[in-house]
Amino acid sequence: MKNCFLIIVFLSFWNTEAQKKNDDKIVSIYTSTENTANRITATGTVNLVTSSQPFENQICVFVNPNKKFQTFIGIGGAITDASAEVFAKLSKEKQQEFLQSYYSPTKGIGYTLARTNIHSCDFSSDSYTYVTEGDKDLTTFSITHDLKYRIPLIKQATAVAGKLTLFASPWSPPAFMKTNNDILHGGSLKPEFYQSWANYYVKFIRAYEKVGVPIWGLSIQNEPMAKQTWESCIYTAEMERDFLKNFLGPTLEKEKLLSKKIIIWDHNRDLMYQRASTIYDDPKASKYAWGMGFHWYETWAGGQPMFENVAKVQEAYPNKNLIFTEGCAESFNPERYQNWANGEKYGKSMINDFNNGTVAWTDWNILLDEKGGPNHVGNFCFAPVHADVTTSQLIYTPSYYYIGHFSKFIRPNAKRISSVASRSQLLTTSFVNVDGKIVTVVMNQSETNIDYKLYVETKAATLSIPAHSIQTLVY
Repeated sequence: MKNCFLIIVFLSFWNTEAQKKNDDKIVSIYTSTENTANRITATGTVNLVTSSQPFENQICVFVNPNKKFQTFIGIGGAITDASAEVFAKLSKEKQQEFLQSYYSPTKGIGYTLARTNIHSCDFSSDSYTYVTEGDKDLTTFSITHDLKYRIPLIKQATAVAGKLTLFASPWSPPAFMKTNNDILHGGSLKPEFYQSWANYYVKFIRAYEKVGVPIWGLSIQNEPMAKQTWESCIYTAEMERDFLKNFLGPTLEKEKLLSKKIIIWDHNRDLMYQRASTIYDDPKASKYAWGMGFHWYETWAGGQPMFENVAKVQEAYPNKNLIFTEGCAESFNPERYQNWANGEKYGKSMINDFNNGTVAWTDWNILLDEKGGPNHVGNFCFAPVHADVTTSQLIYTPSYYYIGHFSKFIRPNAKRISSVASRSQLLTTSFVNVDGKIVTVVMNQSETNIDYKLYVETKAATLSIPAHSIQTLVY
């Protein structure tokens, strides 16, 4: 009888511990808050335990890991001429700090994605191309310009990240290929140079890969409906469709480069549905298009960000990919380095874009100087990190930390899962990483602290998020 009693006691203890282990899933909390020192700071843990029906007066975030959506590719920023030139002016010590801050998943925020420009853009110190003017056969093609600053930075970033998914975008063909004979101020690609321009992409890919920089993908044209004072080129939807299906697509196919992802549009959310329908509804063009890139500057004409347009494109063309290819806080002012609203703009956009089906998210310049440049047309902007090149100091802005709440924790090949807030004060998105860890991002833009319950299926935990904060929950 004594042995039976001991067995019963042991089984009772084992069942209790097993139940406790099953219930007590630990949620690690990382927080950034305005007017505090918290910047992706570990701010505690809570346990997920079996819980009952929530009440209407409770604010909740509901996560359902059984509902899976798009596969995540990565988060990163653009390595432009401007970024590379500023980086080269830093001390070796600050260069290493910068690289670790962006590209290390342990010491920094773990960028795995990058964009770069095909010859010059506004964030270059001057305008240039890879050929001499008038060389339609591209016999003078050379990327020597990029070997000084840009390619070395891309290689160093890749070394720290381990792997960097890199795509490239042109701002304009060379002047002689355009209707306005100017690399700046809009204009369009002349029909007689369609093939030559398609060959230019091939030359670029081959040249970069020859020096050890693999190209994952390319967009056809940066902002194809914007006539800018800087490098720009206009493509109507029909022009982009026809260039893709008759020239760029077949040329990449002939050169055995169809593994490179071709991104259409690469402009704002406002006209993206019209561009998608024009190109995707043409089977001969659509077969070459991996997906659509978009920016966030549609608010220039007034109104709110058109997040719903991203959802509408995803709904209409679920087999095509969506990638955010550029966004930044404009109108640089050094007195606004720590403007918290700039960070919140990133958080709001990233949560909405991911929830609407976006697979990758790319910030604009990774680094700019204390003047918001260099920029050869005076179009100065903010970056998540600035360098005062007179003192070799790095300045981290709220945008850097807001992006980090996603990029540090959501890793390539993660799957987005269902995540819903019960009240508009909170925004949320969730992913499950390959290792099974769930990452839930919760953002509070309101003026008040909010107590909320995190529900994961039948279990819940009680948390608090301060006013103007963003949290990442890992469990």
